[in-house]
Amino acid sequence: MELHVRYEGDDDPDKCSARKLARFDLAELHRATRSTPPGIVCNPFADQALSPADAPTAGDGARHDRLVALDCSWETAEREAFDLQGVHRSLPFLVAGNPVNYGTPFQLNTVEAFAGALCILGERDHAERILSKFSWGHTFLELNEEPLERYADCADSSEVVDVQDDYLVEE
Repeated sequence: MELHVRYEGDDDPDKCSARKLARFDLAELHRATRSTPPGIVCNPFADQALSPADAPTAGDGARHDRLVALDCSWETAEREAFDLQGVHRSLPFLVAGNPVNYGTPFQLNTVEAFAGALCILGERDHAERILSKFSWGHTFLELNEEPLERYADCADSSEVVDVQDDYLVEE
């Protein structure tokens, strides 16, 4: 699955996971919305949760074989910023494993959003590969092992939301 990033460049470049993915040719950065190709857009404001039903299948033109994320500061992330082409999906409850937002629910950086999405879509090996470039990458998978497995076993978005509710009650 291709990884594409609409890159705002408003974060600390030394801590930017999207830039690091691009340096390793694991993702492509796009400076403008119109140059960002359509795909499954990881959008925290989307009405529907990502589920295994969104995974690309052979011959299915309605599903995309690429993930798209917006890399911007959480302080500037607004609904309007996610004006990207494609199918918009929110990620369910996951906890950040990166040093900046460690342990904070829903505050994932770009590589964590991609890794979470890849796991849910059945591409765990790809998630492990991109996280391997970060010293803390394994921490994200360890913190979210159980929910990621449960989300990946769901049939559709409504089941993902039901599983998520189990974790939100505990919060």
